[in-house]
Order: sequence, then C-alpha cells, then structure tokens
Amino acid sequence: MNTYTQLCRRRFLEGAGVSVGAAALRALLDDDGGGRRPSSAPRAKSVIYLHMEGAPPTLDMFDRKPTLDRFDGKKCPDEFLAKERFAFIKGHPKLLGHQHGWIRASNGIEMCELFPHLAQQMSDVTLIRSMYTDQFNHAPAEHLLFSGAPRPGRPSMGSWLSYGLGSESRDLPDFVVMVSGGMPSAGKALWSAGFLPSVHQGVEFRSAGEPVLYLQNPAGYDRARRRRSLDALNDLNRIHEQRAGDPETTTRIAQGELAFRMQASVPDAVDLESESPEVHELYGTTPGAASLANNCLLARRLVERGVRFVQLFDSGWDIHGTSPNDDLMTQFPKQARRLDRPLAGLITDLRRRGMLDDTLVVWGGEFGRTPMNEARNGSKFLGRDHHPHCFGLLMAGGGVKRGAVIGATDELGHGVTDNPIHVHDLQATILHLCGIDHKELTYKFQGRPFRLTDVFGKVRKELLA
Repeated sequence: MNTYTQLCRRRFLEGAGVSVGAAALRALLDDDGGGRRPSSAPRAKSVIYLHMEGAPPTLDMFDRKPTLDRFDGKKCPDEFLAKERFAFIKGHPKLLGHQHGWIRASNGIEMCELFPHLAQQMSDVTLIRSMYTDQFNHAPAEHLLFSGAPRPGRPSMGSWLSYGLGSESRDLPDFVVMVSGGMPSAGKALWSAGFLPSVHQGVEFRSAGEPVLYLQNPAGYDRARRRRSLDALNDLNRIHEQRAGDPETTTRIAQGELAFRMQASVPDAVDLESESPEVHELYGTTPGAASLANNCLLARRLVERGVRFVQLFDSGWDIHGTSPNDDLMTQFPKQARRLDRPLAGLITDLRRRGMLDDTLVVWGGEFGRTPMNEARNGSKFLGRDHHPHCFGLLMAGGGVKRGAVIGATDELGHGVTDNPIHVHDLQATILHLCGIDHKELTYKFQGRPFRLTDVFGKVRKELLA
C-alpha cells in the first residue's frame, strides 16, 4: 500500500466521521488510493451531464399543448395565478402559444421541428415531462440541482461521485467540467468539492487552446526535473502531514501527482483532430473552436478513458423575450442549432461504440418556463418567465428506459398532473444507477452527516430499464 493510500485511509477514518463498521461495510478505500465500492451493482460507469444554463423552454421542445395554442394571446385564467410568484411577470399575463412547428420523433412523440437530429435519437432516450424544483431564480436552482441545497457551500454531484466511487483512471481526474457560451449564474461553486476533501473538486477543461492551464513545463524545465522537484515537495508535505494531521496536505500530494501524470495523458485525451471526418460531421464540430459540439466530443473521449463524471455547462438559454438576444423567435432557434447535432451525435456515437449501456447521459436546465408571455416592461418580443413547477429533462443510457415518456403536465403546461419528480429524486436515481445508495453516501461535517439529497429524495424506479 503506498503512502498516499495509507494517509487517505487514516484521514477518512479519523477526519471524515466514518465509523469503523461503515468502513468495513462499504470498503472505503482500495489500494489504488480511491473510493468506496458501489453498494449495489452499477448500471453506469460514467455520467455525462449536459446542463443548459438559463433553463430552456422545454414546454416548446417536448410538451405540445394545443389548448395553449388555441388561447394564445388571451389572459391567463385566474386559477393559474392564485398565490403565484413570478420572477419578472407583473400584472395579469397573457398566454403564449408555441411559435415553432412540430415533427414526429423516433419514439412516436411530437417534438419541436428545430431539433430534427435529436428527434431521430429519441428511441434511445427517456423523456421526463414532470420535473419540478423549489427555486425560481437561476443560481439557487442550480445549487439545489447540483449540490442538494439552494445556497453555495455543499459538495457538487460530481464531487460526491468522485468521493463515493473513486477513479477509473489514474491519469485523468474523476470529475471534469467544460463550459460553453459563458459562465453559469452560480459560477464555479457548481463544481466545488464543498466540505469534502478538495481532491474531489471538478477540474475545468477547455475545448480550444490549451485544454488545461499550465499543462506544459516552462522553457528549460524538462520532465525529469519536474519529477525531482515533485518528489522533494512530497517529502516535505508528508513531514508536515505527520506533524499537523491536516488531510488537505494529503490532497496536495495527490493533486501534484495527478497533475504530473496529466501532463502526459491530457494531450492525447483532448486530441480532437485525431477523430475521423465522419465523427466531426456527426457532432458538427469545428476543430480549434470553443463550442458545445467540441465539448460533447471531448466528453465521449474522456469517459472512454475512465473519467467518472463529465459536466457540460452551456449558456444562452434564458429565454425571457426582452430583446432578440433572449427571445423565442431568434435566440431559441440559434440555441437549438447549437444543441441539436452535438447531443444527437453524442448519443449516436456512444451507442455505436457500445458505450451507451454503461454511460448515463442527462440533459436539462434548472427549472421550466411559464406558459405565459413575460412581456417585461411592455416588450414586443416573445419569451417566458422562470417557472419551477414543471419542466422537461432527458436521460439516455446507463440503465434507464429507452423511448419512454414519464409524467405529464396540465393542458397549459403550468403544473404537473402525473408522476411529479423532484430534483432530489433525480439525484437519488443518478447515484443509484452508479451503484450508490443515496442515503448511505454521507460525510460528517459540523457535527452531522450530510448527503447529496439532504434529507429528501427517492429512487424513481419508473425511470429504470
């Protein structure tokens, strides 16, 4: 057993508040220095989570409402406004019908015509129409979705999976993050390790330019010299750890070693130009450009090499209708073009390579959009306000059903009428698919055990294949 593993084992037992019985039951650490063993047979080895920051109008994408079209421009019924609180809508809003046509998807449902490639892949996808959340502003809703609480400070979903399962790869991080279109509202806290050891924090990759900052050694500083310097630093850190007993010293040793290995492994992992022209056409990538398409292709390459959790954030989906830059007629089609081919390509590519069965793909936003036109300050552009009561989400591969539609909303798309699924339920189900009981994956902090699902959540078996 190496020194890093010995230190990790001792610090988890002494510092993390894990009982000896629980450690024996769940086999906290193996001799490769990482992770618990799954509490059940995992269906998914890796997760690719595509988060559309700003909350896409899934009502206009996957949940056609003929009644909404019939009453387009009419005042919203009073019963839908009782005790309602909106982020921006004032007064008595008018209903807003769908602004784009519909096509038949491969699983038989109607989908927005702006997503022709994704429509062809829906027989491999489960559509949830009945998601809901407690928050109606972006940052709190994103915190709730990814950390289980609406405020920053808790570990993110990828960090929990890194802590709970350890690594499939010695040469790449457990948890990788990529951003396109701008930083999400909640910022980098969305991939923070919170109070978990910081070795479990997400590592940000870039799809253009140097993939990881400072990956190359300075001029005149070769790899052998880097190795000698790191060995000397590790010796000093081990002495400090034995004296101070600080588990973050162990983390520094682990991070330094991983960074050294990444200098050799990352250039190959992110070499998108090595992919065939057919694969680039499948994803719609532009070599050398920072894009959602490039990030989707890079996500496949990373999970192929053992990365546990890849989080893709894509901004530009906050469709309020205050200008052409955030409306249903200009911005929404633009975003659809950016998403349609890459997401469809990712699902297709994983399936062709035999990876879809054990790779879980999740797509969605932080909440939904209202069936009413926002018309903020009398705007003539068309858009929808924040709406926590219902929204759509897609899941594919990794043990979920294929071609299924789960849940339903009312005739206007205002509220859930069948099978409501809270974001805590989603978290519990994702962990279950990865072989983890969400009630058992805990970490003691400030005197009590915490978990991703807080004190809520249940595995939604209707989603499972």
